[in-house]
Amino acid sequence: QVQLVESGGGLVQPGGSLRLSCAVSGSIFSITAMAWYRQAPGKQRELVASITSGRITNYADSVKGRFSISRDNAKNTVYLQMNSLKPEDTAVYYCNKLSLFWTWGQGTQVTVSS
Repeated sequence: QVQLVESGGGLVQPGGSLRLSCAVSGSIFSITAMAWYRQAPGKQRELVASITSGRITNYADSVKGRFSISRDNAKNTVYLQMNSLKPEDTAVYYCNKLSLFWTWGQGTQVTVSS
């Protein structure tokens, strides 16, 4: 059974940066398109960024130019570099596939506040 473990969240001031990590157990990681999602209080979970096995990336308009998704297949890990953070980026961040989701991990809380 695949397990997802997100880390790297925290409290940061507006304009700051964070780097999130998601460790994925299982041997199929390298051939799986991965994505980061976020869920703010009272809102639905939304797709933030995705990366294919061939490292083609896509971003939500709200984070384009500020966030960068990457992956290290040797470490079964996907990353999300978040720069120029805004208060509206505050949410719990999760990683998963683009469809036919694995069981969700616990997520990592990102709070952007002065």
